[in-house]
Amino acid sequence: MTETPATTPAAAPVFPAGRYGRRREQRRRRPWLVVAALAVVLVIGVMIAYSEYQKYGDPAYDAEVISYTDVTDTGIVVHFRVNVPADGSATCGVRARNRAGATVGSEEVRVNGARGGEPVTVDHRLTTTERPFIGEVLRCRANS
Repeated sequence: MTETPATTPAAAPVFPAGRYGRRREQRRRRPWLVVAALAVVLVIGVMIAYSEYQKYGDPAYDAEVISYTDVTDTGIVVHFRVNVPADGSATCGVRARNRAGATVGSEEVRVNGARGGEPVTVDHRLTTTERPFIGEVLRCRANS
């Protein structure tokens, strides 16, 4: 009894000479090019992250909503506290939303820093298009 192999090894194809044109030669690999491209992408990513952090994520301008009062059909008073560097100023985005979560009013409020860098408490009346359910501070950033 003879043994039959289950698979036969694939042989490399043999092409007739001159029929399919010239075969490509193997290209030289350039690993330094891949490393350089990754380094450039990394540096650009870090620059974008730093820029966005300076614009939106600076904890020196951290805001905290204390409360919101005087809720009427046309407005709300938002009480909030902002950390502003001494003799600096900030712009804070304040908004009000209705029960469904839709924005019914928003404004940007300028806040001037206190001497000594103490947190500043702000009471701002926000005009709305309908009765608000909540008032909030979206973010604060340095004035540019």
